[in-house]
Amino acid sequence: MGYEALFLFVPILTQALKVQTGVSRKDDLEQTISGVIEALGYVFWGLEFHAQGNRSLLRIFIDKEGDAGVTVDDCAEASRQVSAVLDVEDIIAGRYTLEVSSPGWDRPLFNLTHYQANVGEIIELRLRTPHAGRRKFKGLLKAVEGDEIVLESDNEEHVFPFDYIDKANVVPQF
Repeated sequence: MGYEALFLFVPILTQALKVQTGVSRKDDLEQTISGVIEALGYVFWGLEFHAQGNRSLLRIFIDKEGDAGVTVDDCAEASRQVSAVLDVEDIIAGRYTLEVSSPGWDRPLFNLTHYQANVGEIIELRLRTPHAGRRKFKGLLKAVEGDEIVLESDNEEHVFPFDYIDKANVVPQF
């Protein structure tokens, strides 16, 4: 097998391995980016990746320990470092827009730890498939039990498996 054939074969093999192991582009991104963010001294909160044809959007959320809060300079520093690493690693094919920001008051909830830390808060969530005829719910986050979220909405208690949740955010209370 010549070198040209090998170079054509490697991307196909890599994609096949990702399918077999269940590793996705988002998993690759999270693993790579979280390391960069944490090396800079920030907390990697999460990311959103939206593939939009040949122009994608990568939105990264960073936080800081304590009450200091994330500044514009923090976001700029993280953006420069992440951009440099992504250029070398070449995880995202084609052009993309990179955004780095704080999770903000209406912070998105990406993992079970985020839900557990926000028990007692009002949240909004959107499900991947309808439950009781709806996909959107707003209510009090009552508990996290294993890999399920317990939400009180409209005087009813709903239990949602974490994997069924498409997106969730804390609703700021002022």
